[in-house]
Order: sequence, then C-alpha cells, then structure tokens
Amino acid sequence: MVRELSVRQKIEEREESLSRYAARSRLSRGRAIHEEPCPIRTAFMRDRDRIIYCKAFRRLKHKTQVFIAPTGDHYVTRLTHTLEVSQVARTISRSLNLNEDLTEAIALGHDLGHTPFGHVGEGVLNELYPGGFCHNEQSVRVVEILENGGKGLNLTWEVLDGILNHSKERADIMGQAAGKAGTLEGTVCRLADAIAYINHDIDDAIRAGMLTENDLPRSAISVLGGSHSKRINTMVCDAVETSWDVINDNSGIIRTSEVMLSPRVLTAANTLREFLFEKVYSLRSAQEETQKAREVIRFLYSYFNRHEERLPPEYRREGEPLARGVVDVVAGMTDQYAMRLYDEISKGIIIHRI
Repeated sequence: MVRELSVRQKIEEREESLSRYAARSRLSRGRAIHEEPCPIRTAFMRDRDRIIYCKAFRRLKHKTQVFIAPTGDHYVTRLTHTLEVSQVARTISRSLNLNEDLTEAIALGHDLGHTPFGHVGEGVLNELYPGGFCHNEQSVRVVEILENGGKGLNLTWEVLDGILNHSKERADIMGQAAGKAGTLEGTVCRLADAIAYINHDIDDAIRAGMLTENDLPRSAISVLGGSHSKRINTMVCDAVETSWDVINDNSGIIRTSEVMLSPRVLTAANTLREFLFEKVYSLRSAQEETQKAREVIRFLYSYFNRHEERLPPEYRREGEPLARGVVDVVAGMTDQYAMRLYDEISKGIIIHRI
C-alpha cells in the first residue's frame, strides 16, 4: 500500500510550479542542527512561526522607527514597519511566482536585532563597541544565539542569509552594503524594506509637522505619485513588471536573475530617500530627545561594563568578552525599558534583574 503524502510534502510539490529561480523548501541548505521535518509545515513556514513567537519580535512594538516616544498613536514603530515590509514583500514575491513563505520569514525577522531608539541607538553602539555594531548582524545573532534561552531558533540558511543581507547603502536603495542575498526572496525583502520606510517615514514627518506634501521633490512625486498609497503601488508594480520577464523566463536560457526597479522609478525612489536624509533624519539627529537617547545608550553601556554582576547570566557567554554581552542586553531593550532603567540607576534604585 502506497503511503499518502504528508501535508508538508503536498505543499512542497506545489512549490515546483514556482519560478525556476525561486527557493524550494525541500532543497533548503538546512539548519545548523538537524531536525526532523514537520508533517504540516515546510522548513520556511516553520521558520516564520518561530520568529513570530520569539520574544525579540514582541519587543519590536516598543522600539523606535524614526520618532522617539511620539505623543501620537499613529506613528510607525519597528513592529508596524516590519509588518508593512512583510506585506509589500509578500505581494512582490507572490506576483513574481517566488517562495512567499521564505519571503515572509525573512521580512518578519529582518529587524529583530534593532536597538532602542532606532538608528540613533545603532550608531552609538557602533561607536562604543570595539567590534562595531550593525543591526542586520545583530538580528542574525538574536535568532542564532540569544533567543530560546540561549539556544537560538535554529533557522534555515536561506532565512539567515536574507536577514543578514537586507541592509542597503545610503546612496542607493538597491545597494548591497552587507552583501548580496543568496536568494531572490532575500532581494525582495531588501527592496520591500526600502519601499516601506521611504513611504511611512514621509507620513510620520508630515504628521510631526516637519514636512508637508508640497515639500516633497516634484521630480520624484511626478513619477511615483502624490499620495502614500500611490507611491507604494507604483514601486511594487514597477518591481513586478521590471523583473517578471527574467524571473519567469522558461526559454531554458540560464541568465542572471534579479528583482529590480526600472531606472526611472529607482531614480525617483532614491531622490525621495536622499530627501529624507537631508530634511528629516539629519534634523532629527540634532533634536533634544535624540540627544537624550544617545546619553541613555552610552550610560547603560558604561554601567554594565563596570558592573558585570548586574548583567543577566544568559548574557555572559563563555569565551566572549564582557562588552559583547553588554551590547546584546542593551540592543535588546525597548525604548521604554532603556529610559526607565536609566532613570532608576541614575536615582540609585537597586536593579535586581534585567
């Protein structure tokens, strides 16, 4: 009697209809520690679920995107940014006939290593820690080492690769500051990250009174559209239309495949991104709450390096310098917790446990 295929195997069979450039879960390079397959979920579906249920993912709701401790309810947080990236990435991936489950897992995990106070906190830790600090590398460290009581989540190579290589150079949203993703799904997430933050950061800057729609560069708006939804729709549709012929080519000719924007839309998107650096990010860096955030990160980093006994045991890893554990604990804090801890230590309140 022939045994019926498991649910997972049936899903894996359906993946064979994807683009030939798409990642197949059954062909994954695997995990650092072997595990028996799940009867229902593919390897990438399993990774997605592990990320959603991990503690670092929950903390994203109280981590800054751009605006620190905003008074309004509708400012973007690191969690809502992550969900927007996931939505954009899944739309592009599904439209291009790529592996949506892998795309979703990468998107949901890409910012798990972000510090409190957004890129401000990242910049300070990068200055203080001798080994340097990049949030994409910290995201990998979170899922490989720090989560699950120090055991990590044991994710597949493809998800780890996509998380590591989602960062971009300032000059170009398609830049590869951390290297090129090993899957097209990873490239989709890198692009979706930029599409999401360019548009929601404009909205937040307008909400904060730093900009008006009329301030946005006309050359970019004439191409991308005059509203948040139109700009996202233009960029997503352009990515699909520009990439479709290569990614879904069945001619048998092997060619270098890529997910990309057309030159016209890419130029407009980069113009908006540079505008944000000049008119929002650089101005925010000089504001009082941002200076306070820098002070908090510097204080906590110094404090735990001077008081090793106050560092939670799970962050004191054998063979690693004390400063490495300090970076892990400070980077993992939410904005609110970092501020509260700073105030308590400054006032001499005894800290029993992080």
